[in-house]
Amino acid sequence: MDKSVLNIDIREETGKEANKKLRVAGSVPAVLYQKGQKAISLKMDARELFHILHTSAGENVIITLKMKSSDSDKTPQKDKTVIIKEIQYEPIKENVLHVDFSEISLTDKIEVNIPIDVKGEPVGVKTDGGVLDNPLKELHIECLPTNIPEHIILHVEELNMNDSLKVKDLEIPEGVTVLSDLEQTVVSVMPPRVEEEVSEEDAAEESQEPEVIGEKKSDESEGGEPTSEAKEAKGPKKEE
Repeated sequence: MDKSVLNIDIREETGKEANKKLRVAGSVPAVLYQKGQKAISLKMDARELFHILHTSAGENVIITLKMKSSDSDKTPQKDKTVIIKEIQYEPIKENVLHVDFSEISLTDKIEVNIPIDVKGEPVGVKTDGGVLDNPLKELHIECLPTNIPEHIILHVEELNMNDSLKVKDLEIPEGVTVLSDLEQTVVSVMPPRVEEEVSEEDAAEESQEPEVIGEKKSDESEGGEPTSEAKEAKGPKKEE
């Protein structure tokens, strides 16, 4: 995988207000995380970052940070080899708000997610009217930074109705270890959903509410006369 170079400055001012000023000036705030060392606050040109993110490697691009010293510390800074750990995007315009970098060694394996690129139209969709379901769009893998694939290609042309392909069916490049569940479904061809039509008669029957029959009073019989139990409760009738 090719490496990209990004010029970056150490920033001394941090916080929401300082970050807002950076973005207005065309810069993006960032943080560099290093093993066993304190994180470093950085800033970079938004346009340079945009070009790096739009290479074929996407967000898995390996970056060499050309770090400039801060105004208060003129000590020369060594270049850092990093990979993007996390990117925060503005929800509407999708501008980059913040980036987290993680320093890596090209000789140590790392964990990343790579996209699964589904190719073709299944037979079950083309001839039988099925629907292609693609619940898994990324694969979690482990490999050396220089062996990170741009994507995993999955051809689905031969899938018939009710066929599916799982993670274990993917062709994985040499040197790459899959960490995702091997039994997880990547794609499947499902029958189209058919909504049951309700007839007018069925709809009319469903709309009719059942007749509610009230309970009879406990001290009256069906004819409206007091029951024998009620008479006994009231006692014998007095003779006139």
